[in-house]
Amino acid sequence: MKRFVASGLICAAVVLGASACSSNDETPEEKASKAGAELCTNLTQLKSDNAALKALNPATATKDQMQKAYDAVQTDWKNVKENTQTMKSAERDAVQSAAENLKKAYEGLPGDTTGKEALTQLQPQIQQLDAAATQAATDHHCG
Repeated sequence: MKRFVASGLICAAVVLGASACSSNDETPEEKASKAGAELCTNLTQLKSDNAALKALNPATATKDQMQKAYDAVQTDWKNVKENTQTMKSAERDAVQSAAENLKKAYEGLPGDTTGKEALTQLQPQIQQLDAAATQAATDHHCG
């Protein structure tokens, strides 16, 4: 009888120990789900900050407002890039291309460009990034 109790306790300890260890390990499905959720969060933030950039009033936007909005979009793009492995290659390429086009266009602006001029010149790239991010978020069923 003592052997049975001892065996039962050892088995219970092994089962508890094994389950404690396995609870910290994520399954591939859990990792994919987590990466997908992070991607959705990052795409939503990118869309939001890009919308804020797009919504700046060219008649009144200052260069500082433009810079702040642009920097937010670039930070969001860096966050999206960290999770692009969960995107289809066409989606990834579209968002990457749009983000890089906006960056190139912004960096190509002369130093004395006003907020109005910058917004006017960057509208095509802002629109392209909005469309690409929206499509990626739709394809990933981001709420």
